[in-house]
Amino acid sequence: MGEHLTGMVLIEDMTAAEQERARRVEGVLPALRARAEAADAAGRFPQDNIATLRAAGLLGLIVPTDYGGLGGGLRDLVAAAFALGTACPSTALAYFFHCSSASRGLLPLEALEAGLFTPDEAPVVRAFAERLLHKMGTDGRWLANFASEQAKTAASAVTIATEARAAAGGWRLSGVKSFGCSTGVADEYLVTAKLAGTTTADGLCVFFVDRAAAGVRERAPWEALGMRATATHGLILEDVFVPAEAALAVPGAFVKMMQVSRGSFVGNQVAVAAIYLGVAYAVYHYALNFVSGLKFADTGESIAAESGFHQELIGKMTVDLETGFLWLRRQVQLEASVPPLLPKPRVVAQWRLCKGVVCDAAYAVATNALKACGTSNTGHGGVIGRALRDLSMGLVQAFPAERGRLEAAKMLVAAGAEQAAFSTRERAQ
Repeated sequence: MGEHLTGMVLIEDMTAAEQERARRVEGVLPALRARAEAADAAGRFPQDNIATLRAAGLLGLIVPTDYGGLGGGLRDLVAAAFALGTACPSTALAYFFHCSSASRGLLPLEALEAGLFTPDEAPVVRAFAERLLHKMGTDGRWLANFASEQAKTAASAVTIATEARAAAGGWRLSGVKSFGCSTGVADEYLVTAKLAGTTTADGLCVFFVDRAAAGVRERAPWEALGMRATATHGLILEDVFVPAEAALAVPGAFVKMMQVSRGSFVGNQVAVAAIYLGVAYAVYHYALNFVSGLKFADTGESIAAESGFHQELIGKMTVDLETGFLWLRRQVQLEASVPPLLPKPRVVAQWRLCKGVVCDAAYAVATNALKACGTSNTGHGGVIGRALRDLSMGLVQAFPAERGRLEAAKMLVAAGAEQAAFSTRERAQ
């Protein structure tokens, strides 16, 4: 048997380079696990975790080595998200959002290679992409990626209403970002907004916003049920100035990024589900160990070995956990394989199904763990209590399973027409 790396429980066929990066992740797990309960109780992001991740070089996990990163890919991110989810789910989610920022650098570079930009656009696009990747890799900065807003439409899970207006030397941003993790914590914010006067995805652009810039305010703290230590309360942007060099404001750039993405929207979303599966994996083993240590008072026999009720629950937990593994491994295969195994619309439809199956299965593991371990494990801050609350967030984050199945069905019956994940919306007058 080789060394135990938590990420290899999910990504079983890691290359030597992937194992080396996974060792860095494994090295931070004890520190993150030690801070998780207190962070959850306080509902406050454990900022020491950023220093821990930075010291391990993990802020540049999926950034190419040319830009100071570790050179990992989607498989590395999924394995890391799973492993971090077993230790501190809140930090895992915030880390995912940090890593998702890399797509705003990697995808523009791919679109450039594909010849999707004009000669006039190319230098601007390249400068922004390389600046972003150097921030994450060379500089080791923690980024918060803000796209989500409260506004929704019938055609889009997320509607962008935050607006960017041209100004002398740059842009002025105004709007409200409802979700993104690391508010008031990240070194810098990455904000998606639409160009004033646009009504289609061609108007979507990306901006670096200084955390301390004039006009940037935090929304009221969010008293969440689960994932309480993510600093997820969002931003209020009031006429915030962004210099031209800190903006990717080339019309159509966002759409061209999406065109070269392998998965839904701009990719990496599969790593979110890995976090929740990591939580389920941890609570499964906690419950198994707890029940295995219990004995009947009258016979002294092991409850786990003799109780059919407990064995049924353990069997159901095992099936649900394995179901999550099978779906997630398949999705990673679809999104990481070279050459692609399926056309992109099929991959996206599969992701819509996968996210719901994995998150529902993970939540089922925790509910049966509660049944198996009994009243002594109903404490709000205990392992099972925290897992249930954290996993409840997976039922609704991005989209519930029901919406995923609906959208997948629509895509499959519409001859592969892919529904846009993001749109713009005109402000109400």
